Amino acid sequence: QVHLVESGGALVQAGGSLTLSCAASGNDLSFELMAWFRQSPGTRREVVADITYNGKATYTDSVKERFTISRDNAKKTMELQMTELKREDSGVYYCAAGQFFGHDRIPKYDLWGQGTQVTVSA
Repeated sequence: QVHLVESGGALVQAGGSLTLSCAASGNDLSFELMAWFRQSPGTRREVVADITYNGKATYTDSVKERFTISRDNAKKTMELQMTELKREDSGVYYCAAGQFFGHDRIPKYDLWGQGTQVTVSA
């Protein structure tokens, strides 16, 4: 059975930096797609950044130029380096893994971690 475990969440001041990590365990860890999602109270879970097995990364507009997603397939890990943090970056961050489906290559995530809390204070 495959598991994803996040770590690195913390309380940090606005303008600061933080790095989240996601470690995968189990068999068959060649995930086509991995991502970081974020959920704040009263909001839907949203994708922050995703990265393909070959390292192609995409970001939601609000974190471009501030966050960097990376993965190490040999070590079975993924990171999210966050800089210039803002209060609106606060939330529970989830690591997810999945693949693209169909001709339109729709991303589908079927494996999730338990989440790690990031709180950005003024």
